[in-house]
Amino acid sequence: MYLFGASGHAKVIRDILEANGVEVKGFYDDDASKKTLQGVPVLGNTDDHTAEMVPCIISIGDNRIRKHVVDSITVDKYARAVHPSAVLSPSVKVGVGTVVMARATVNVDSIIGNHVIINTSASVDHDCQIGDYSHIAPNSTLCGGITVGEGTLIGAGAVVIPNVKIGKWAKIGAGAVVVKDVPDFSLAIGNPARVVGKIDVND
Repeated sequence: MYLFGASGHAKVIRDILEANGVEVKGFYDDDASKKTLQGVPVLGNTDDHTAEMVPCIISIGDNRIRKHVVDSITVDKYARAVHPSAVLSPSVKVGVGTVVMARATVNVDSIIGNHVIINTSASVDHDCQIGDYSHIAPNSTLCGGITVGEGTLIGAGAVVIPNVKIGKWAKIGAGAVVVKDVPDFSLAIGNPARVVGKIDVND
């Protein structure tokens, strides 16, 4: 297995892979000062990777950067990483490049997109749809029937009530309680959550 990104998020993914008996053979990172991570070599930057060096996971926590890397490299096969303590219903669909971390729960008939992060102890209930490149942060709770758009961040400890739709490339603040739909590119915070600004994806 090869990982793109050699920082804290990569350490967590490596732990998950090793818990599943999968060896990380090397990292790629565009910071030339990084030579190793936890004794595993950094083999070069993203341009040094070749398509046949597979499987891979983009081990970068920032949603926009993760998408940029996927768009800029050619990879023959992306893997998934699911911690052994995570609980996934057999009916759940999980996309490529996605990571499900320790003690997370994903319930029946939910669909998790590609290159998504379901972080530590997050709860995703039945019939949710999580868009590509999204991040469901630690201890957040998504009740049933929720839609989360591409690239959206649900902050740590946030709660989303059933059947809410959250748009693409939005951010939900830590601890927010979302009780109504949130438009694309919106920043929503508070209890109840309210939109307080717009997200510029070009920042």
